[in-house]
Amino acid sequence: MQPPGTDMTGICFRDQLWLNTYPLDRNLVFDYFALSPFYDWTCNNEQLRMRSIHPLDLSQLSKMTGMEYMLSEVMEPHLFVIRKQKRDSAEKVTPMLAYYILDGSIYQAPQLCNVFAARVGRALYYISKAFTTAASKLEKIGYVDTENESETVEPKGGKEAINFKEVKRVDHILASLQRKLPPAPLPPPFPDGFVPPSTAEAEKDPENQQTAEPQPSAVDPIIDQGPAKRMKF
Repeated sequence: MQPPGTDMTGICFRDQLWLNTYPLDRNLVFDYFALSPFYDWTCNNEQLRMRSIHPLDLSQLSKMTGMEYMLSEVMEPHLFVIRKQKRDSAEKVTPMLAYYILDGSIYQAPQLCNVFAARVGRALYYISKAFTTAASKLEKIGYVDTENESETVEPKGGKEAINFKEVKRVDHILASLQRKLPPAPLPPPFPDGFVPPSTAEAEKDPENQQTAEPQPSAVDPIIDQGPAKRMKF
């Protein structure tokens, strides 16, 4: 089992037997959280529990230093947010991690830097893929038979003729921009046991079909994972 404080955003904890026995409210929510692998048994709250004092008693926690847990947000009985923080004095605390209990399931909230990294990585992946697709389509338009190029193209039905010099110029611009962009990293992998939603049916036109490539799901593995998409204890 991973020690508390490491990245445990890929798992969740739920004890259905405890939920069927006790009500989940602000008075008992910390006892339920202490059953999860996210709980650090060396925290100040555990010392208060051993002295038969409520573990979230702020008047007692403010007199101690070290790691502690605080109940920051409450929406009974569905949502509870618990913050892990380091207390240096009665007035100085440093937030470390955050956990939330949603309808009885406990999760570790992802850090903001990881959320930004995942979003930026996914955006770079799609931008790079768009440039590659655009360049390939322009190449198909540019490579025509020499006989067709020598013939005079007359407008029919009000449509203008294709300017192949302009096509090649745009193709050159896209290729130069693509070379300047760094290679985009692949999107972060999904947790074990996650099944991506079924992709849409391929178009029937064979000219529009492309070689199958691994498509990252639109679901974000850091933000949008639900109870059914995570490993459970």
